[in-house]
Amino acid sequence: MTTTVTSKAEPRIEVPDSVKNFIVAAVKTVGVPLAGILTFLVLWSATAQNIDTSLGKFPGPAAVWEQFGALYEEHNAERDKAQKFYERQEARNAKKLEKNPDAKVKIRKYTGKETFLDQILTSLGTVMSGFILAAIVAVPLGIAIGLSPTLNSAVNPIIQTFKPVSPLAWLPLVTMVVSAVYVSKDPMFAKSFVTSLITVSLCCLWPMVINTSVGVASLDKDLVNVSRVLRLNPWVHVRKVVLPASVPMIFTGMRLSLGVAWMVLIAAEMLAQNPGLGKFVWDEFQNGSSNSLARIMAAVIVIGIIGFLLDRVMLQLQRVVSWDKSNIT
Repeated sequence: MTTTVTSKAEPRIEVPDSVKNFIVAAVKTVGVPLAGILTFLVLWSATAQNIDTSLGKFPGPAAVWEQFGALYEEHNAERDKAQKFYERQEARNAKKLEKNPDAKVKIRKYTGKETFLDQILTSLGTVMSGFILAAIVAVPLGIAIGLSPTLNSAVNPIIQTFKPVSPLAWLPLVTMVVSAVYVSKDPMFAKSFVTSLITVSLCCLWPMVINTSVGVASLDKDLVNVSRVLRLNPWVHVRKVVLPASVPMIFTGMRLSLGVAWMVLIAAEMLAQNPGLGKFVWDEFQNGSSNSLARIMAAVIVIGIIGFLLDRVMLQLQRVVSWDKSNIT
């Protein structure tokens, strides 16, 4: 007599679609970029081992990471020196006032070298100052050009002539003009900072002017007709109709300008010797120590990350102020 054994099928666990979608989104958002970064690090490490320079092996990821730590320690050490410097002054002034309460005391500024973190802040301050100065000039000018075909015809040849000129070509002229005009016994800003700022402004100017004027000139005719029917005065027309409709193009010009300005700033700081990231790279190149290449590579990575973050910040600002958020990427 034979017996038939029947096996019950294992119950299948159904994964909800929401979980599947979450996993797919996580892989695309995190997994794929992480895989790309890891691949880049592996290729970088393998390639660096085969490159010999006059200063030794080209630095790999481990050497660069080590220099990040060293730069941070140098920053802390410099801050300790500054704190002790001010403490010594305060103690000396306290003794002087104890002997003579009417004595005049003075706190001298610490003049130690700027650290890597200080130079990052200097570069950010320079690029944002130049960017804001350019925006103050470029956006109103772009709106005026976009609204007036006559002004567009008059200004367009000038823009097209100077737009292709590298801002670094302006740097010698800017340096000479600043040296001749910006003369003061107690200047508010260093000449090197003013030179870098003006160079950055020249770099930012043209993309903002062009994109703003194109955005204004391509304004929907229906909006213009509505403005005419309502008999809006020019200022209200610009504020209520022109600006909201032109925001995407204006911010596109701003993002382009800020990205290019950040690139140009590094070279401008090298030549103008403004104490920012560009000067840091140049000083390390001139230093020629065994750690110089790793420190330069660390600066390159920081420059790239900051450039990416600046673009993301401008993108978020565009999303906040723009009424149409569908085409913002």
